[in-house]
Amino acid sequence: MLSTIAMAFQTLGVVYGDMGTSPLYVFSDVFSKVPIKSEVEILGALSLVMYTIALVPFAKYVFIVLKANDNGEGGTFALYSLICRYAKVSLLPNQQRVDEDISSFRLKLPTPELERAMFVKDCLEKKPLFKNTLLFLVLMGTSMVIGDGILTPSMSVMSAVSGLQGQVPGFDTDAVVIVSIIVLVLLFSVQRFGTGKVGFMFAPILGLWFINLGSIGIYNIVKYDMSVVRAFNPMYIYLFFKTNGLKAWSSLGGCVLCITGAEAMFADLGHFSVKSIQVAFTAVVFPCLLIAYMGQAAFLMKNPLAVERIFYDSVPGVLFWPVFVIATLAAMIASQAMISATFSCIKQAMALGCFPRIKIIHTSKKIMGQIYIPVMNWFLMVMCIIIVATFRSTNDIANAYGIAEVGVMMVSTVLVTLVMLLIWQTNLVLVLCFPILFGAVEFVYLTAVLSKIQEGGWLPLAFSSLFLCIMYTWNYGSVLKYQSEMRGKISLDFILDLGATLGTVRVPGIGLVYNELVQGIPSIFGQLLVTLPAMHSTIVFVCIKYVPVPYVPLEERFLFRRVGQKDYHMFRCVARYGYKDVRKEDHGFFEQLLVESLEKFLRREAQELALEANTMEAERDDISVVSEVPQSPACEGDLQTPLLSDQRSGDDNGVGTRDGSAPVLPSSSMSAEEDPALEYELEALREAIASGFTYLLAHGDVRARKESFFTKKFIINYFYAFLRRNCRAGTATLKVPHSNIMRVGMTYMV
Repeated sequence: MLSTIAMAFQTLGVVYGDMGTSPLYVFSDVFSKVPIKSEVEILGALSLVMYTIALVPFAKYVFIVLKANDNGEGGTFALYSLICRYAKVSLLPNQQRVDEDISSFRLKLPTPELERAMFVKDCLEKKPLFKNTLLFLVLMGTSMVIGDGILTPSMSVMSAVSGLQGQVPGFDTDAVVIVSIIVLVLLFSVQRFGTGKVGFMFAPILGLWFINLGSIGIYNIVKYDMSVVRAFNPMYIYLFFKTNGLKAWSSLGGCVLCITGAEAMFADLGHFSVKSIQVAFTAVVFPCLLIAYMGQAAFLMKNPLAVERIFYDSVPGVLFWPVFVIATLAAMIASQAMISATFSCIKQAMALGCFPRIKIIHTSKKIMGQIYIPVMNWFLMVMCIIIVATFRSTNDIANAYGIAEVGVMMVSTVLVTLVMLLIWQTNLVLVLCFPILFGAVEFVYLTAVLSKIQEGGWLPLAFSSLFLCIMYTWNYGSVLKYQSEMRGKISLDFILDLGATLGTVRVPGIGLVYNELVQGIPSIFGQLLVTLPAMHSTIVFVCIKYVPVPYVPLEERFLFRRVGQKDYHMFRCVARYGYKDVRKEDHGFFEQLLVESLEKFLRREAQELALEANTMEAERDDISVVSEVPQSPACEGDLQTPLLSDQRSGDDNGVGTRDGSAPVLPSSSMSAEEDPALEYELEALREAIASGFTYLLAHGDVRARKESFFTKKFIINYFYAFLRRNCRAGTATLKVPHSNIMRVGMTYMV
């Protein structure tokens, strides 16, 4: 219990910063569309805000969406990976059945609703339109989160700094813009140090901020008008729309600002537990926000002209400067949360093959989720500065602020509905109630914020469209490149015809042939045989593969298969990572892990073959004892099936295993000293290790075929090619010395 309370306190500084700072600007934006003529406008707007918070963050996220997590991970990509585990909807055809043996996979098909789940699964798997639509929704939601990461720092910081207007003589709009830009530059400049350096300050500051919101709200309610509690009656929402008509509908764009950051409750789930987020929102955030908005409404009852600076004007004069300092710090923390969420989204998109490789710096040795992406950091800073300098007003930025948030909410509604249909054992009527109720509410808000496109709403749409094009193009090109590699892979019979020397000279050393195929011999290997005068004594085809789980345990990371006969000394290694796994190991550490796993594989293979031989010998003894007894057809069939009949030589029929998953073998199994073949192979491996590693890579050029349509040629030959030229090389992740790299030119026609 105490640990849950402590974790709930920590969520205040990470999860609720954006939503907690919304009282700075919600009412000022709402009443910029609807002038206050009577108490109906105030009570109607307050009732709208209260029920919006109660319906979307409280009812939808706290009680439903948080339960749709992927082994404790939340967010759009977590939902997508969860769906990918239960249905083969990934456009990249590199799934393997053995991936289901990973301990974090945890497939649990529902039994009462199995027929419905299988129908949804078949629809998703058999119709490419559904696969592409699902991917489009996921990428759109992610791109909107990134767009939100651009607007949140601008809006939060400028709202906090604008409190100095009217309080400090001569502090005009130009001064607000300049100070906001200085704060933004400072905020983005310290990102490279990592949130861990200042993270311990976040929760106390946001805790103090929520206490201030609640205390000032109670003060204003008691002092000005306690009758604002009438806003709990939803009838005032009806009167609000009846009195103001189209203007009331337009004001919904300001009302939706009270739930900005609600998606962070789900996206940041990986750092906390479901119960801690629920406790923090129910016990602290929800009541403090309601009281804060009620206090502002009570103040407006007596001071309707103070709507433009409603938050700071409602603060008692003696508390202005302490509240201003806390508000500025809270705004920076809210911005920090969205910046970190943007970095996490980019990393997850890269892991699932939906974003070009860019440099990622891990800022904490203890918390693997704390990352820093320099390119994105400076891009966000420049965009924030441009937005502040161009719009110069929080109301203008607010026009653009709500679109991205509502878009992400609608995407999560669709994905959670799909999870309910495919995975959860939920009654169909209840499943349909979820998208009907919440989808309808979010659609109404979406229509309201889309009406502000000409007033600045185009900005998040432009940012989202840019990143959506980048992600979809990268995924589209990567899938076509993988399919081209599948078509061009080399036949195993061709390799066997070359003999153990591979038609060339084998020299000591280990050659790591990097490729993307999980099975088959890549075409780059044929190019290497033609180009290089000699080939390494041990060849390992390495495939870095991301599976739809958050983390893959280190002992389950490598999956080995033998390629060809033993004297070929060729292997396939699939290195599996989860979408939240950290690839920060250098090449030396990676090589050590790979060699240790390969040695374990060789020993296990020898043990299994020895066990098979012992079993077959025992069976032959049994047959000789009862030779006069007629054998039944079933017994003959059993005797003719060796234990490893489907796991002999060859890539597609090779022995597959994962570290740490082999059964405990009898003590009579052969050791390396008792098995000369194993000892010989291990000695050859040690000699190869002593000679060093060489990374054999393809310097690939992807081109569209001549008969392709013009749009495909433009996307592949120019846009995708531009992204490939300017993205980070795969070996840069492992920091491989250039002297250990050999590249071969390849052209993939897609």
